[in-house]
Amino acid sequence: MPAEMLARGQQVLAQQAFSVLLDARLDAFSPGGAELSVPLAPKLLQQNGFVHGGVLAYLADNALTYAGGSVLGEVLTAEFKINYLRPATDADRLVAVATVVGSGKTQAVCRCDIFLERAGERKLCAAAQGTIRKVG
Repeated sequence: MPAEMLARGQQVLAQQAFSVLLDARLDAFSPGGAELSVPLAPKLLQQNGFVHGGVLAYLADNALTYAGGSVLGEVLTAEFKINYLRPATDADRLVAVATVVGSGKTQAVCRCDIFLERAGERKLCAAAQGTIRKVG
C-alpha cells in the first residue's frame, strides 16, 4: 500500500504545473504523513540570495495538504500559518516533512517542518501548521 500511495501522490504532483515549475518531488507519502522537496536553484532566490518566502510557503501548503489528504482523501487547504526561522540559503534542497496532528471526518490539523538539506544534514528553517478540509 505505501508504494502504491506514493506512486499515486507523485502522479498528482506531476499534474500540478506550479510544482513542475519548481522541480518539486514527493519523496514519501503514507497514512499520516508526507515529505516533499525542492532542489535549491538560483530561480528560487530573492534579491539578498535567500530562498523566496513564497517557495517555503508553497512547500508548507503542499506538504500539509498531502499529509491531510493521506487520511481524508481529496482535500484542500482551509488555512495555514508559517514561521520563518532562519534565512533559507546554502543548501542542496529544501525538504518539507508534514504530519497529521489530529483528524476527524472532514478536516485534519497538520504540522510541517521545512529543512535546509546539505550533504544529508538538515537544519530547520521554517515551521507551519494548517487545517486541511475534505472536498465534497
